[in-house]
Amino acid sequence: MTAVSDARLLEVRDLSRRFGGGRTLFGVKKPQLTAVGALSLDLQKGETLGIVGESGCGKSTLARLLVGLDRPSAGTIRLDGEDLAAAGRRAVAAKVQYVFQDPVSSLNPRHTIRAILEAPMRHLLGLGKAERARRLDQLIEDVNLRPEFLERYPHEFSGGQAQRIGIARALAADPDVVVLDEPVSALDVSVQAQVLNLLERLKRERGLTYVFISHDLAVVESVSTRVAVMYFGALVETAPARAIFAAPRHPYTRLLIDSAQIPGRQRAPKSGGSGELPDPYNPPPGCAFAPRCSRAEEICGEAMPGLEARSGDSQHHVACFNPIPLAAHS
Repeated sequence: MTAVSDARLLEVRDLSRRFGGGRTLFGVKKPQLTAVGALSLDLQKGETLGIVGESGCGKSTLARLLVGLDRPSAGTIRLDGEDLAAAGRRAVAAKVQYVFQDPVSSLNPRHTIRAILEAPMRHLLGLGKAERARRLDQLIEDVNLRPEFLERYPHEFSGGQAQRIGIARALAADPDVVVLDEPVSALDVSVQAQVLNLLERLKRERGLTYVFISHDLAVVESVSTRVAVMYFGALVETAPARAIFAAPRHPYTRLLIDSAQIPGRQRAPKSGGSGELPDPYNPPPGCAFAPRCSRAEEICGEAMPGLEARSGDSQHHVACFNPIPLAAHS
């Protein structure tokens, strides 16, 4: 596995993204939805940060914010100390690239693979024809595709081949960070393993840093060095991958792991209250998970807990007033 540096490569501080809000011409208040709310996290150089959570928790919105496809309502994103929002979309794209969930629909059907891969080299890096040709040959070799594929169109490829092309397109810009949003969920299981092995090799050879977003906990456990758990637009737990799967401290993380089909781990019966997410247009006070939590106390419905280190472990942070004790996992 690639060595992880202590240096912070990406810093996210108090990041929020709200949709709707304001008032109509007649002064009627419009409903507002907070997809990501006051979220802060750090990304270390060389790590793979896995981000997990149920559908609707804000994972993909966070991904779009990180790559500049959406603008935050508040907060900052800094890469190597540079404010990405102030730097502009092109500067962000040259440093942070996106690999999409649907490999085929993410590629322009009217362009050949050559044109698709040359676009970031031309527009983001300003490379000439000879240098583009040299890099194309290397990219195709790196992702295990044949040179003749460059003259074909996206519809001529399988899902696994199309995702390799999507990965090559992300690498064509020579980025520091690659955000992978459910990169293998649309692929067959056998193809998933091939793509995951490819991503690990490319990370090692190119010194890349990954943000790996997925709902598949088995995949996240196998590829991540650290895991961040999202619920209702907020981080509820972060820790090294081995620690978070061995001894989750937040009841929601425990619920996710108990509900997932992870090889070698027995599924536990679900516990807690309602399995439904809160109404995003009418969020509850305090901790959003409290109505579903078997460990909820009175304070949980009144105040939002901060993401803090617990039990003296500086690498394990949990946003919970009554976290699961370590003794419960022994």
